[in-house]
Amino acid sequence: MGQLIDDLLDFSRLGRKEMICNDCDMDTIVREIVQEHVLQRGNDSTEVIIRKLHETRADYTMITQVWANLISNAFKYAGKKKQVHIEIGSVEEEKSIRYYIKDNGVGFDPTYKHKLFGVFQRLHKVEEFSGTGVGLAIVQRIVARHHGKVWADAQVDQGATFYFTLPK
Repeated sequence: MGQLIDDLLDFSRLGRKEMICNDCDMDTIVREIVQEHVLQRGNDSTEVIIRKLHETRADYTMITQVWANLISNAFKYAGKKKQVHIEIGSVEEEKSIRYYIKDNGVGFDPTYKHKLFGVFQRLHKVEEFSGTGVGLAIVQRIVARHHGKVWADAQVDQGATFYFTLPK
């Protein structure tokens, strides 16, 4: 319950928090977060490929939260596999940079992808995967504050790919 309250408070504050945008080295942010998760897993069955990650201008704290939530989810939902495969990268587009994180986890039924970014919207039972159902809503709010978009593609038992864009 305490974690849920903390998550809801974080979510509500995001709309009012002043943004301080600076150049952000996405590669450094991602590598630090990935390293923490790899150490927590403590085995050799995890393969994380980090492709080119374009730098961007963003609020460092907020964008770190986006990556922390998405990377945590990738490890969580792929964590029951014998071999965890996660790929993270970015693609420069005409007016934006598209970032992605792909895992080989449980995925989800694409019929319900419209529910992913809502508060308390879960596509898996809490008995299967822990969490409060607020993390992706926080991701969506932060990306929207940066004038970007967030979405996901998946298939059941074939993993998921989460994308977000940020303006150049």
